[in-house]
Amino acid sequence: MSDGSELLDAMRVALRSGANVERAVGQQRYMKSEMPFLGLTSPQRHALLRPLLADPALRIESRTGWERAVGDLWDGAQFREDRYAALALLRHRSYRSWRDPDVMPLVEHMITTGAWWDYVDEVGNVVGEVLLLDPEGEGLRMRGWAEHENMWLRRSAIISQLRHKDRTDTELLEAVIEPNLDDTEFFVRKAIGWALRQYSRTDPAWVRAFVDAHGPRLSGLSRREALKHL
Repeated sequence: MSDGSELLDAMRVALRSGANVERAVGQQRYMKSEMPFLGLTSPQRHALLRPLLADPALRIESRTGWERAVGDLWDGAQFREDRYAALALLRHRSYRSWRDPDVMPLVEHMITTGAWWDYVDEVGNVVGEVLLLDPEGEGLRMRGWAEHENMWLRRSAIISQLRHKDRTDTELLEAVIEPNLDDTEFFVRKAIGWALRQYSRTDPAWVRAFVDAHGPRLSGLSRREALKHL
């Protein structure tokens, strides 16, 4: 058990051991990223981090230490993989009990400072997890995010129930989509379609009715995505 510093040092060393400069250039170009990459593939990154995150000797002993470690790895990132490692630490099963409403200020910070789909959609898994723990309180938060000036918080609210299936709160789903129907941002329109498409696997009739009811206000992109499996 540790305060997190040993784990962060080990993670950084491990990630840098697999650096591939040539691949890194292509990754940075593809992701349109200002922050450079180390050039690791996803399987390679997971293989390097998995044993460190599972090592009992490196497990962070306190919630405060865990949140600080995630934040330090995130804010101090030199390479994009450092932030992917922060996401892995945030989501690791060892710290599941600390992923509750109290972690949401950190989550919001990661969304607003990450401000790109690869970060935001991964953090969104935690948003959805916490929403199930506190549907009332976090539902209010999602309604607030849905009308926030920050586009990535709006996207996060819209896709917050992607994994909820039959536990989806359709009133909330409608409430977070409706304020964004006129938004012209690609990532918001895509999120609306994605959220509807995912829920169509559980309740296709509800999604068809939603699309019919909101007709011309749905962008072509949102409509196509929503009806993709119907």
